[in-house]
Amino acid sequence: MQEQRSPPSGRPPSYLDAILPLVLMAVLVASAVALFELDATSGPLQVAMMVTAMVTAGILLKNGHSWDDIAAAGRKGVSSVVSAIFILFAVGALIGTWNMSGTIPTMVYFGIQLIDANWFYMATAIICAIISLGIGSSWTTAGTIGVGLVGLASLIGLSPAIAAGAVVSGAYVGDKLSPLSETTILAAQLTGSELYTHLRAQMATSIPAIIIAVIGFTAVGLLDGSNGASDQVIETELSSLSELFWITPLNLVPLAFLVALSILKVPSSLAIMGSAMLAGLMATILQPEIVHSFANAPDLPVWASSIKAVWLALANGYQANSGVAVVDELISRGGMDSMLLTVWLIIGALVMGTLLDEFGLLSKLMTPILLRARTTGQLVATAAGTALGLNIVAGDQYVALVLPARLFSAEFRARKLASTNLSRVVSDAGTVTSPLVPWNSCGAYMAAVLGVPTFLYLPFCFFNIASPALTVLYGFSGFKIDRLEPAPGPVNATGASSERG
Repeated sequence: MQEQRSPPSGRPPSYLDAILPLVLMAVLVASAVALFELDATSGPLQVAMMVTAMVTAGILLKNGHSWDDIAAAGRKGVSSVVSAIFILFAVGALIGTWNMSGTIPTMVYFGIQLIDANWFYMATAIICAIISLGIGSSWTTAGTIGVGLVGLASLIGLSPAIAAGAVVSGAYVGDKLSPLSETTILAAQLTGSELYTHLRAQMATSIPAIIIAVIGFTAVGLLDGSNGASDQVIETELSSLSELFWITPLNLVPLAFLVALSILKVPSSLAIMGSAMLAGLMATILQPEIVHSFANAPDLPVWASSIKAVWLALANGYQANSGVAVVDELISRGGMDSMLLTVWLIIGALVMGTLLDEFGLLSKLMTPILLRARTTGQLVATAAGTALGLNIVAGDQYVALVLPARLFSAEFRARKLASTNLSRVVSDAGTVTSPLVPWNSCGAYMAAVLGVPTFLYLPFCFFNIASPALTVLYGFSGFKIDRLEPAPGPVNATGASSERG
């Protein structure tokens, strides 16, 4: 039986109370990036989030809130990402065993031979879009096929940052348009829209955004693809992979297993961990020399050495020593422990964001902004800006979906705007912008699994940038803005409706 808590008591925040944590966070984040550059996510950003959370807690204590209520809100923030933390650890384990079993090396080996460098970025975005539409999960798409594609880009001399941008762009097509996506379902439910009506409304911005992304990646590929590695270098890498691993389509069974579980709607963490365990088992059968070499336990029986190797891959990732630096860098990754920095960052950001939300600091700032939005365009831009801002401030995709839907729903109805307008706005500006923020749970996840800092791949997330831009443009132009049909009023003696226009 859950403990029943009374609503938090205390004085409402002042404008200074509400804005101080945001200013502090901006200063600390900017300082972390300036001082540590790409190493900012290795601890400095986490410290920035935790310090901001502590200062916010101090402001709440000053306003008369009890520490018990503040701590309860913090626990609520952490509990909201427990499932995400399980997914993170499962993906870390999966990358480790997929590397040791030859799954990722096999994907890369065949990919080098099939994908032309000039079309690589475009193909990456399309492949990830198709997979994410089928399974409804951007995280699963990026953490599996996305890892292989970014690694492949490194091997053939292309930019991992651009490849990561293509992976994120494609992965979020499904997160926004698949009826299997939990964020798609949530956006429809929160705004009172029927799911497939919501999906049709999404297409108005998503299809142009996809076209923009495909054109963008085609142009970048034609400019950058010619700078790829020489055929001789690629042959050396292919030879290194085939010497280290037995390259066979059987190595792709863990990938097929994961896709099947995802289609069957098995919870993501269970599906990913199941695939990781299967890959570990298959490694002992298909890659026995690699397994026993990695275990480095000649005194143990074969079966015990195999268990040790799989256990190490799940916990700490796989480490290769092929003698080819770029190949070793590709497959020496993974392990649950590789996700600890990401979990630290997410917890800090979520605690801070929850305190700002639960105790009214965010609404203190947003309510006046809502009141100033007088036109439809201004209202749409305000809702989109709120969703994007919450991804930055609250650090979580779901907060950026739930809060704007809750804040703006009544106003959209009052202005006779269909609920699908709001569901599209929160999806365009809330769902797809979440991976663009380094300390957001989605941005931290993408950087961790793809091995590319958020700041580097951000400029190349063409789909994620185009979607909110288009939704704001539609708001001001009136294009694809659906309005509620007026309810029929009583009919008078002449047959005309008595409702006034």
